[in-house]
Amino acid sequence: MNRTEQTKRALLEAMEQSLGVVTTACRKVGIGRTTYYEYLKTDPEFAAAIDELQNVAIDFAESQLHKQIADGNATATIFFLKTKGKARGYVERQEVHNMGDKLFTINVVEPED
Repeated sequence: MNRTEQTKRALLEAMEQSLGVVTTACRKVGIGRTTYYEYLKTDPEFAAAIDELQNVAIDFAESQLHKQIADGNATATIFFLKTKGKARGYVERQEVHNMGDKLFTINVVEPED
């Protein structure tokens, strides 16, 4: 395995450990962000591996969100319903009302029929 391939492998491990934070992973491996983006642009296998790591990071974040919901965190619950519960009618809309020379913005959250 040549040096570039070793660097890419180390970078993939660092990206996994940093949950996809490019700067952190690059510092750990000792390369610049420009090199990372060059690998991403020119190596389809590397790019596919990075995409998969991004999905792992999203899975981790979702698991943390679910823990907060289970702990009774109302903000986490509302966020989840506004993003994942749209098909069940949990939507937020914004209304703007013109009252003469003043504009008022009202956020309305309500289940749709």
